[in-house]
Amino acid sequence: MNSGLIQESPQQSPPNGEAAPVVLHLNALTKHFGSIAANDKISLTLKRSEILALLGENGAGKTTLMNMVFGHYLPDAGHIDVADHAGILRPMPLGQPMRALKAGIGMVHQHFTLAKNINGLDNITLGTEKIWHLRRNLKCARKKINDLMEKSGLSVPLDLPVRDLSLGERQRVEILKALYRQAKILVLDEPTAVLSPQETSQLFATIKQLTRDGLSVIFIAHKLHEVMAFSDRIAVLRHGKKVGETLTRNANEKDIVGLMIGVNSIAKTARPPRKSGAAILQLNNLSVASAAQRHALKNISLQVKKHEILGIAGISGNGQKALAQVIAGLVTPESGNIVVNNQAIANPTPLKMMAAGIGAIPEDRHQEGIVGAMSVAENLILTRLNSPNIQSFGFLKQKAIFYNAKLLAKSYDIRGPGVTFPTRLLSGGNIQKLILARIFEQKPRLVLANQPTRGLDVGAAYKLWQRLLSLSDAGGAIILISEDLDEILSFSDRILVLRNGILIQAESHERSEIGRMMAG
Repeated sequence: MNSGLIQESPQQSPPNGEAAPVVLHLNALTKHFGSIAANDKISLTLKRSEILALLGENGAGKTTLMNMVFGHYLPDAGHIDVADHAGILRPMPLGQPMRALKAGIGMVHQHFTLAKNINGLDNITLGTEKIWHLRRNLKCARKKINDLMEKSGLSVPLDLPVRDLSLGERQRVEILKALYRQAKILVLDEPTAVLSPQETSQLFATIKQLTRDGLSVIFIAHKLHEVMAFSDRIAVLRHGKKVGETLTRNANEKDIVGLMIGVNSIAKTARPPRKSGAAILQLNNLSVASAAQRHALKNISLQVKKHEILGIAGISGNGQKALAQVIAGLVTPESGNIVVNNQAIANPTPLKMMAAGIGAIPEDRHQEGIVGAMSVAENLILTRLNSPNIQSFGFLKQKAIFYNAKLLAKSYDIRGPGVTFPTRLLSGGNIQKLILARIFEQKPRLVLANQPTRGLDVGAAYKLWQRLLSLSDAGGAIILISEDLDEILSFSDRILVLRNGILIQAESHERSEIGRMMAG
């Protein structure tokens, strides 16, 4: 694979020897946000039974492109052709999600589009029934969903409100919702981000089986090993342009990374052994239970010391959310206590924990990390509203806020329409960079990194870990909560496994042992 110019190779022919027909054709799609070209004349084809991986840095335009395919965004220029039931490509009306659904396009979004107040079954079936029917055929719907869950291994409790589900379970509902509608073209935007390794393998096996039955898939991802194992073809975007395309069997990771970030490779992060110091954070005999008893912590204790990175491994829904909320001051434990720098924190709150030197990267960056309607500049100073550099006698210093945002956007490579635009317009990876900038400007002594690289491209993940490692080297500490076992094994000095609300010390860093502990 030539990193300068990649020519598309013919797709492998199906078993009957005939060339696979094209089911989707994007023709020179262009989309601007202000003066920023999110997509610049991008053309792509997708063939029947093909899995196309779409790669690129955060902000490269991948999700914007797929949002035009699904009708969420109206292109400034270009058009989309979709194969009809006879296999003939026909123009699809743009900017209309209902027309995309009728054309057989389904999308599993990176950020959930579920109604939290209703249960999983209703979320999956929402919009699929005639509104004038007097009664719902829930028995038939439940049977169909149960069959899908058995076939895919994507099991979820159908009768619990979505708000009581873990992020991993919500993601499974999203995937089931798309499968339930029997889409012939499926767009997966970071579908494995909240899945365990076992769940990821099962999902890939399921999608592979569905493609053998005629499904075509566009797969947005940042985990290169998944792309190499899962896809048939790879297309790479950079700064809103398509910069390369190849069959996966002809690709190698070094050249793909070079195309994504414009250089040939990224040096691997090396972490020499560090001698830990005094304890920064201690949780002593701490218990927490949610109303649904689904994220309970049961009499746990842990200690994190200076220079240390403590990894918390576990399958989603085993207490990670409760642990993160306790450390961030969002939840008061029912029993036990929290000690920071030898000082007990009574009735913890986010302000108390921040004042004690605890910074928290939240798992759900959209719901817990930002105020989407506020500007990038405003979100960057949310935790410093009492600073005399930000306000005077209760009045915000707008010029100082704008100047601060410009500096941090440059320093942390926050890309988007501009610092005065609503934060909701940023990609997930750039929102993560914003949160990281806000945390590090507080100069924390300990950072809770909850799924820190979820949705980040290779370059952004590398830079994030460089900052976290620098904090650890300088005497700080990191608590890493991640469902990416590679991340846990690569960076942790110690590993604890969280299962059913109980913390268990891992005796080794062997992948097989950690996996067995996670699965019980």
